[in-house]
Amino acid sequence: MIKTVDLKKIYTTEDVETTALNNVNIEIKAGEFVSIMGPSGCGKSTLLNVLGLLDNPSGGEFHFIEHEVSQYSERQRANLRKENIGFVFQSFNLIDELTVFENIELPLLYLGYSSSERKKRVGEVMEHMQIAHRKGHFPQQLSGGQQQRVAVSRAVVAKPKLILADEPTGNLDSAHGDEVMAMLTELNENGTTIIMVTHSPAYADYGHRTIHLFDGSVVTENIKEKFHL
Repeated sequence: MIKTVDLKKIYTTEDVETTALNNVNIEIKAGEFVSIMGPSGCGKSTLLNVLGLLDNPSGGEFHFIEHEVSQYSERQRANLRKENIGFVFQSFNLIDELTVFENIELPLLYLGYSSSERKKRVGEVMEHMQIAHRKGHFPQQLSGGQQQRVAVSRAVVAKPKLILADEPTGNLDSAHGDEVMAMLTELNENGTTIIMVTHSPAYADYGHRTIHLFDGSVVTENIKEKFHL
């Protein structure tokens, strides 16, 4: 599904050039659950932004579902992104002025689904995530755990091939964090590829393997013994 070859990302200002990603070579197969770890500032979120087609690399190759996308325009990236990728963020990124139903519905609006299909899909995912009773509430009326349930629902409602999760448990207590990890694990078991950035070794262990970054480079990679090929 994903392959990078000597991937680079360099940020340049008038005075400073910062290398955020330095010759990153990774390969992620469809159906994997991959955790990414490393200290703050090591390039984890930058890598996730590139893999999520939110940003272009400065150099190297990036293959996504058999497309070489490193030089894609923003429109090309947006079209590929909205059809294939769902995002879950630490800060939930819900729209305060929209209800639970309307927040979850957003990806389907962008994809042009009919009103009846949107209602059906949103209803199904709300029931599955056990938040149907909150469909008319606004984000500020929900707990952190409930907001993250809404965020996960929004990420999966269009049935993307890939979920990118950036510290999805970072703003949650351990009980709600465990709930989110259980949801991501279930999605993965049903065939969705998961790539998750986390600072937690315990949550990283939910993945099939863990990629460790340091100063923008992959330094180690740990594979769970039962997932060795």
